[in-house]
Amino acid sequence: MRLLVFCGVQASGKSTFWREQLADTHLRLGLDMLRTRRRERALMEACLRAGAPFVSDNTNITRDARRRYIEAAREFGATAGALFFDIPVAEAQRRNARRAPEKRVPPAALRAAFNRLEPPVVGEGFEFVLIVRPSASHRFALSLA
Repeated sequence: MRLLVFCGVQASGKSTFWREQLADTHLRLGLDMLRTRRRERALMEACLRAGAPFVSDNTNITRDARRRYIEAAREFGATAGALFFDIPVAEAQRRNARRAPEKRVPPAALRAAFNRLEPPVVGEGFEFVLIVRPSASHRFALSLA
């Protein structure tokens, strides 16, 4: 069973990628929907116990933020992979501006996220790290880190 940890700033395409590429095979756990870490942990443990593949659809921009998923995967004998949504600041700002007003992230918060961003590496405990970039066709291009 595999847990996928999405890593990227707001408006980098994480939820869109899940919807277009993984919705048929992986459950989506995200704080936007669940609202609390307690709920997230309960559902994550249920998925891990049941062997259900899922994604963590949060920003997970720091090594510390990602640690909880790696440790949970190990605890349940699962593997964890990271998908790093590598997007230029200007593109994230454009995407953010196109969001519904109630879903927009304040520009200062988006800049702060870019400043704190620590790209994931295999050495954190991931089985693999894939880099996801926007492509000219408005789809996604993937490559190994």
